[in-house]
Amino acid sequence: MSSSRHPQGLPGSLPLVDKRDRYLRLMAQGITNAEACRLVGVGRGTGVRWRYGRTVTDVQGRVRAYAPISASVTISPRFLSQDERMLIADLRAAGRGIRSIATELARSPSTISREIRRNSDGAGRGYQPFRAHQRAAARRLRPKAGKLAEHEELRTFVQDCLRTRWSPEQISSVLPQIFPDHPEMRVCHETIYQALYRPDHLLRRAAPTRALRSGRLRRRRRRRGDQRTTNFIEAGNPLSQRPAEAEDRTVAGHWEGDLITGKHNKSAIGTLIERTTRYTLLLHLPDGHNGEQVRDALVRAFATVPADLARSLTWDQGGEMSRHHEFTSSTGIPVYFCEPSSPWQRGSNENTNGLLRQYFPKGSDLSTFTANDLIDVAEELNCRPRKCLGWKNPTDHLTSLTQ
Repeated sequence: MSSSRHPQGLPGSLPLVDKRDRYLRLMAQGITNAEACRLVGVGRGTGVRWRYGRTVTDVQGRVRAYAPISASVTISPRFLSQDERMLIADLRAAGRGIRSIATELARSPSTISREIRRNSDGAGRGYQPFRAHQRAAARRLRPKAGKLAEHEELRTFVQDCLRTRWSPEQISSVLPQIFPDHPEMRVCHETIYQALYRPDHLLRRAAPTRALRSGRLRRRRRRRGDQRTTNFIEAGNPLSQRPAEAEDRTVAGHWEGDLITGKHNKSAIGTLIERTTRYTLLLHLPDGHNGEQVRDALVRAFATVPADLARSLTWDQGGEMSRHHEFTSSTGIPVYFCEPSSPWQRGSNENTNGLLRQYFPKGSDLSTFTANDLIDVAEELNCRPRKCLGWKNPTDHLTSLTQ
């Protein structure tokens, strides 16, 4: 059955190890997971498990973590290859000497001499290239157990700290203070993380079940810096292209936007904050918060804003802004997008969202609030004196700039 579906020569007929190696090579070239899986001949879910590992809970409730796969090791050219070892065997059988073989391979004579001496079979069979290659590969690995596995005192100290809910960075930082005269009692916090992410490591076995504050048993999946986190129909403008006047807050009219979400992310309220005055507008989203609904709410909100106070909008890369180009076409307001996982690039908005949680607690159903409720909350915030404005309130500050 499988041979008819995957004829010889197609990706599906490759051995599993070859598929994994090819998948990782394609991902290293910047190809998406879906495309790499299609080229290799596996499902997209398989590719995700290969790249990021997985956690499985059996029927008895035991959790097992499987580490991500790694590509086959590429041997440095300074090591003899299997083809070179085969040539050495052929030339020796032809009666060639060490220096002659070295000249043929463009290697040092000492390299050839050492290779024959180390990897020849002592049972009288002489130099056999395939067996020699296996011996050299096994010798080159030289596996080490690692510092935390070998040093019991250090491992015990780390285990005790993890039980008291210390983070790996805290543990690593205090070791020089507690053991100033014992340089062997040092470990990098990344070494602790790697040990905890390995199911077979001694530290992982003795540490608490959820040793990390996050409760993770494997490293969190992350995207590359150049990889978008949304599927926008049209690519957005990067924050670096935003006018300089928006950065120094000298000119009013540059806004920051975001969503605050309710229970299970099923409801949301849009938030708009003007960077210079901290003036707040709230978007009523009773029917949902997808790209079209947020686009329409933004168009309605900016229809009430004077043109000289609507110069730009800055947002994160959330999927709710997938229709940003349509918003710009309707209003003429350009949208700029922050870098992934960089909330400080919308600092005013993040701060205001924190203030709004006093009115809209986390875990609540935000669809119960009416448009009038949002107007009342925004008015209360805009009439509150702000330290960053010299104790003016946003409404008065906005009025003074427009007069």
